[in-house]
Amino acid sequence: MIQFLQEAAHVVPSKRQLDWYELGSYAFIHFGVNTFTNREWGEGTEPESVFNPENLDCDQWVEAIKAAGMKGMVLTAKHHDGFCLWPSKYTEHSVKNSPCKKDVVREAAEACKRGGIKFGFYLSPWDRNASCYGTPEYNDYFCNQLTELLTEYGDIFYVWFDNACGEGLNGRKQVYDFPRYIELIRKYQPNAVIFNDFGPDIRWCGNEAGKPRYSEWAVVPSELCYLSDMQTGPGPMAEEGSLSWIYNTEQELGTMPNILYTKGLTFTPTEINMSIRPGWFWHLEEEPHSLERLFTTYLGSVGSNACMHLNLPPNTDGRIDERDVKRLKEFGALLQEEFGTELDVKIREEESPKTQKVYTISLKQPTDRIRYVSLREDLTKGQRVEGFRITAQSGSGNQYPLYQGTVIGNRKICQLQNPFGEQNPLINDMEDRICQIQVQITAARDEVFLKDIKIY
Repeated sequence: MIQFLQEAAHVVPSKRQLDWYELGSYAFIHFGVNTFTNREWGEGTEPESVFNPENLDCDQWVEAIKAAGMKGMVLTAKHHDGFCLWPSKYTEHSVKNSPCKKDVVREAAEACKRGGIKFGFYLSPWDRNASCYGTPEYNDYFCNQLTELLTEYGDIFYVWFDNACGEGLNGRKQVYDFPRYIELIRKYQPNAVIFNDFGPDIRWCGNEAGKPRYSEWAVVPSELCYLSDMQTGPGPMAEEGSLSWIYNTEQELGTMPNILYTKGLTFTPTEINMSIRPGWFWHLEEEPHSLERLFTTYLGSVGSNACMHLNLPPNTDGRIDERDVKRLKEFGALLQEEFGTELDVKIREEESPKTQKVYTISLKQPTDRIRYVSLREDLTKGQRVEGFRITAQSGSGNQYPLYQGTVIGNRKICQLQNPFGEQNPLINDMEDRICQIQVQITAARDEVFLKDIKIY
């Protein structure tokens, strides 16, 4: 048991994954024939002539993305309908036969470069237009298109795959050759992270509504992410049970009861994805979600050991809807207001057991307006913290419990005061100001290494 826990504590991310974590949030762009047919999933039979964004403006996309503090864009280069936003040599179902004629992938990639953000793409493996779909030849077709995108559009930071496959009645099924796809990406874009239900780099949170888990582990059973590199031996109870049932919807993926039964552990962190409005493609009648919902999703992703992938669907004009632009500006302004200014503090690590470390944070100026405590582990050592608590000390020496949590990982933002109304009553009821905060690790798999502690 002890040996396995030590192994679990030393499962570490790749440099690609560490770089991805530092982005925090990035945009998804769903744009294609569905934009013009007012659908979410196309049939693959739509005439190319329907795609006609007369005022396509990818620089406007980038401006909107940056206004929200996001640092990258993932473009839907091809959705399930098979329509390609670039002039692929391997199909006629593309922009080259549309009134638009523009290589939208190139327009977006160059706009990202001008705007100083990263560019990636989503290439749907499911293709309802390709006649070879459902045959072994389709994997050749898909790899040809994947190679075009990997080699003709500069640096790629992200390649996003889902596992949609012949959904619906009488749908043709395809065996996807993901190991082959991954090999191509590693060959042509070795720094790109790859998203897929089964790894190798980033996995799905289990929903498309921006709903995080209470405890988000990046160290998870290899049964879930079998395309990822296994970094440990089997758990001590691996012979007594099976985790074959496990999926991304499971809430306790990396917790002790599960990992004890695993065949091995991988480091495959989570992306929390959602659309800024109900649909993934633009629909005139839809409105953007509330600012509060976006902020809550941010805390549950960037602030909970994950990243936030927010979809922004351009309209039929080829621009981000002004309603969405307004909400993105509000969102960016709120993030700046809440996290733009750190309190001036001095941090001291107390003498304590290595798995139960205690950090005392002294405020240069006592205050009653502490909104957040941000904690980060040094993931180059592994994700180790399983529990922690935060207490405050006032000028009179009184101590107040402020927060109790589980995992930390890349970043845990502990909310003490909510800009939308709900406040920590312990702070509000204090008779004098906070002069010290103490962070105590209550449970960890091995020696704890915190990267930083910030107070806002």
